[in-house]
Amino acid sequence: MTEAEREDARELIRRALAEDVGAGDLTTLACVPAEQRARGWFVARQDLVLAGVDLLPLVYEMGGGVETLEIRKRDGERAAAGDVVAQVRGAARTLLTCERVALNFLQRLSGVATMAARFVDAVRGTPARILDTRKTTPGLRLLEKRAAAAGGVRNHRIGLFDAILIKNNHIAAAGGVRAAVERALAFRAQGRCPPDTVVEVEVRTQAEADEALAAGATDLLLDNFTPAGAAELIRHLAGRARVEISGGVTLDNVRAYAAAGPDFISSGAITHSAPAVDLSFRLEWE
Repeated sequence: MTEAEREDARELIRRALAEDVGAGDLTTLACVPAEQRARGWFVARQDLVLAGVDLLPLVYEMGGGVETLEIRKRDGERAAAGDVVAQVRGAARTLLTCERVALNFLQRLSGVATMAARFVDAVRGTPARILDTRKTTPGLRLLEKRAAAAGGVRNHRIGLFDAILIKNNHIAAAGGVRAAVERALAFRAQGRCPPDTVVEVEVRTQAEADEALAAGATDLLLDNFTPAGAAELIRHLAGRARVEISGGVTLDNVRAYAAAGPDFISSGAITHSAPAVDLSFRLEWE
């Protein structure tokens, strides 16, 4: 995690703690003596791929500090049901007050990593690489992108600022596939974005693919094709462009799409439909 990413994470954690704790954890303040010490364990209750573990030190730092924190499994590692992910020791009040915020981040991000790993496993043995998308929780994109990468997928563009992806509405506004591609390539050639910026264009038919290639496109997005339709168009392209398949991709059909022969397959389900995994926090008084 870079320092800039760490600062972004601190701000998210600060807001999460403020949302949960507010003016104070009334139950803990009422029931737990200030001098009480405790030890806690984060435990996987299902098979999963971890993500968000690097946030634990920041959660406890902002929640009041702890005496020790031992990270036993790192982002990207698999955990089986019953495995201890991390152990923490300190003031019982701090451990209790930080419990839900810590678990929320771990469960959500590990859910994304676990879903990502399932997609990667589903196409193993094929040349296709799995990509994530921008269909992320507002405000959590960088964390969810890191989680997807921990699960083994390749991050697609982070935002609108780091790639040119020409989709149907852009094509309509530009006046057609050729015009849109030519404008995008001219925009890049004029130095208005980094020279290595990817220019990718969505095509819906063989005719549109041929038009895009004639205009100089090297990256094509096949959106909402069937596996058979994608395979037919990829055979026609015969390696003249890199191909991404997107739209309607699920765990049930991703292997069939991979068999069509694309370079990449992207799925929004990796982030927008990933269920939180089951992790628990067990506390023991000292």
